[in-house]
Amino acid sequence: MLFENIKSEREKLDIASACRALNVSRSWYTDWINQSGNTKNDDRKLIQQIKQIIGKTRRYGYRRVTAELHRQKIIVNHKKVLKIMGENSILCRKKKAFKPKTTDSNHDLKTYPNLIEDLVVNRLNQVWASDITFVYLENDVVYLATVIDLFSRKCIGWNLRENMETQLCLDALNMALEERKGINLKGLIHHSDQGSQYCSNDYTNELEEQSIKISMSRKATPTDNAHAESFFKTVKYEEVYMNEYQTFDDAYKNIKKFIEEVYNKKRLHSAIGYKPPAEFEQKILKKIVA
Repeated sequence: MLFENIKSEREKLDIASACRALNVSRSWYTDWINQSGNTKNDDRKLIQQIKQIIGKTRRYGYRRVTAELHRQKIIVNHKKVLKIMGENSILCRKKKAFKPKTTDSNHDLKTYPNLIEDLVVNRLNQVWASDITFVYLENDVVYLATVIDLFSRKCIGWNLRENMETQLCLDALNMALEERKGINLKGLIHHSDQGSQYCSNDYTNELEEQSIKISMSRKATPTDNAHAESFFKTVKYEEVYMNEYQTFDDAYKNIKKFIEEVYNKKRLHSAIGYKPPAEFEQKILKKIVA
């Protein structure tokens, strides 16, 4: 209220007289004017910095934007970031669509028990989680299979195809095995749902040949594979829902860039101390080598 009174008095008196009338010093008023102008300039700079972060990392939420600003030595409260993003219409928005069924667990193939229900994951290559989701094209649907290391949250294998045959998942698994080539995988558990692709002889034989233990969620219990579900949510909200893919090649190119360049190398993950998964893994591997 004092600031508004000064402005009101300024219309009637010179600055010195207005300050005397309100019992404040002229130097205090000058400092207030300068601080107000600097605050506006700082906010404009902050808005541009936030837009740059979102431009590089697709659609971060306000908490990850705040964490990235802190990494850049820009200290700002997350509430202010939320306010700025809301006022400038740069908050991530949901895009809803019908969800095709991606898990067919009505089959006669062998299934396996859940080995990770009470497991504490505390090292790399302890648990890999695999799953399948769908991605809409303009006039079609394609399917994405992924393999996530649960400790680092890094996507170490993925594949996009126009069908959900077993090869979709095998290609993602083979990419993960190639990513970890030369590393001891002793004790590794592969966790998935009870979908026919993961229960198929081709898939389970490959796991057994690699001496990888097989673990599966209970039927119709997606929470048993919550980390894979969380990863897909990130892909959908920060990449897929922000685009309208015309063709398979369009989707493949954009999803590849998001997973390999944005999610793995740039996106800050809350579960690993707001670090990108690739950076988190590198620090762990350096300690192991040392």
